Amino acid sequence: MPSVNPSSKMGLKTRAPGKPVRETPTATWDELVAFRAKANELGYRSVATAALVAWEWLQREEHVFGALEISHYRPKERPNGVRIVHPKNGEEAWWPLFDETGETLFPELMAELDAIKQTTVSGLVFRRDHSHRRSPTPLPRITAKQDLRYRRGVVKKIVRAADLREELSFTSFRHGGFTERADSDLADAELRAAGRHCASRQLPTYAKRTRKQLISGTKKRREKRTKAAGLSE
Repeated sequence: MPSVNPSSKMGLKTRAPGKPVRETPTATWDELVAFRAKANELGYRSVATAALVAWEWLQREEHVFGALEISHYRPKERPNGVRIVHPKNGEEAWWPLFDETGETLFPELMAELDAIKQTTVSGLVFRRDHSHRRSPTPLPRITAKQDLRYRRGVVKKIVRAADLREELSFTSFRHGGFTERADSDLADAELRAAGRHCASRQLPTYAKRTRKQLISGTKKRREKRTKAAGLSE
């Protein structure tokens, strides 16, 4: 064995022998709906929208609150897409917002993001926008040092007010998005396309196929939700 651990700078963490691995609780769609309703009721509209972003686009909290900018969503040069970055593996991609017929793929989320874009010229999408904030100017929900403690406190407050499971966190909504995809019988390729689980050098080769998979996967999930709720398309 080498005297210096070759993986020491990779950011990997170990756990003590015998200590169980902590698994992040997975939220259900109904829990997401309840969380968003309570967040809006309490005046935390941006948190409600951010939770839906994590579910739909599988974004980690540090990206949702610290990297997603207004310029990434429907810019003039690409009004039909949103630029998504995965900080963990450095992957980035443009998610289609409409299918081949022009139908919106994320109507609820797009309506909320369009409203934010109308009032925010530049910078991060999500800010402290509730009416009872101390500063009259909306501030980022993440500090320059990527400190998410304030935002996590707000999420826990909303979870408790909505009478949801105490163990739920913001990350639970991202895990719920992954689970919904699996439950909707998405193909392996569609799952990989959504999570960007492929090498960056392969993206140019599979760009067209990936876009088709993203659209197909989104439609399958929305169809499953509609059937579960007993609603018609």
